[in-house]
Amino acid sequence: MIGTLENGATQDRHNNFDAMRLAAAISVIFSHAFLLAEGGEEGEPLMILTGGQCVLGVVGVFVFFTVSGYLITQSFGRTGNTVQFLMKRAFRIYPGYLVCILVLTFGLGAAATALPLRDYLRDAGTWEFLGHNLWMDVDHNSLPGVWFSGGNTGNIVDGPLWSLPCEMVMYLIVAILGACRVLRLGVLPPLMALGLVCLGFDSTRYSFIGSVGWLLPFFVAGMFIQRLGAWPWHDRRLALMALRGLVLSIPTHLFLFGFAIFGSYLVLYLALHPSLPRLRAARFGDLSYGLYIYGWPVEQAALRWGGPMPAWTLFLIALPITALLALISWHLVEKIALRLKPTVRIPLYPATL
Repeated sequence: MIGTLENGATQDRHNNFDAMRLAAAISVIFSHAFLLAEGGEEGEPLMILTGGQCVLGVVGVFVFFTVSGYLITQSFGRTGNTVQFLMKRAFRIYPGYLVCILVLTFGLGAAATALPLRDYLRDAGTWEFLGHNLWMDVDHNSLPGVWFSGGNTGNIVDGPLWSLPCEMVMYLIVAILGACRVLRLGVLPPLMALGLVCLGFDSTRYSFIGSVGWLLPFFVAGMFIQRLGAWPWHDRRLALMALRGLVLSIPTHLFLFGFAIFGSYLVLYLALHPSLPRLRAARFGDLSYGLYIYGWPVEQAALRWGGPMPAWTLFLIALPITALLALISWHLVEKIALRLKPTVRIPLYPATL
């Protein structure tokens, strides 16, 4: 999903980034099973554990943005050219997204609509959905005559797409900082502070830019650790301190802030610590992106044709089906598109203050 680099994410791949992304994508599908099957997430395990502060799927998005902040910053340093950098990002994100939108419009939507197929294809709403979403205007997220269930989310075709335009803005931030030769540690604390303010005010309620700001501290945390370079941030004592800080953020009702500061560090600690075992999470391909963009519509389809079911049942039904779609997306779309990316050049921007 979001946060992946060109094929061969790091020079040696001796890391657990693939595993972290895979776990994040599965957590999103898991949480959405509660939202879609039960009409709310009050019974979702992390929601219970944190006293209503957060669900596991949102943590999954945080993980994606933290990993992305690290890898995308690294990618810019290896590219040498702002245009090439943005082209690489487009080749990674857009082809899989494009095919997904076409599948949703002419596959799932056409099959699920209550309208006759001819009327569905003639309806202006069908083409508005297609046109807006091709431009990543994901607020248009329903199709004519398509209802999967009777809840508040019953007509939403693919809820998780909201984060992809935010991800694209993060790429632009890195590109602008890199082009101006200021992709350094010194500019990151103000960005982190801005993101924490947005997090505190829950800026997602106000605008698309508010959503970008809400996710900014997690992305910046990844940028910050990448810019630290050789600094020994992977000390186990620091990891234990971060874990304590994250745990203490729950009773103080500061879990979102705690995850931005402590959780993001722990994510990259687990991904990069040299002594941790390397999991072969990408053995069959990088499936995290496909899992992320197809999980919700698969769950909606299961409810549409399978009827009401418990959240755990929905999750267990949807996960293998989504994994199959992700496997197809990776091998027939994403992997092929990555071959068109510009050639990576030598590092130009070392980690500096």
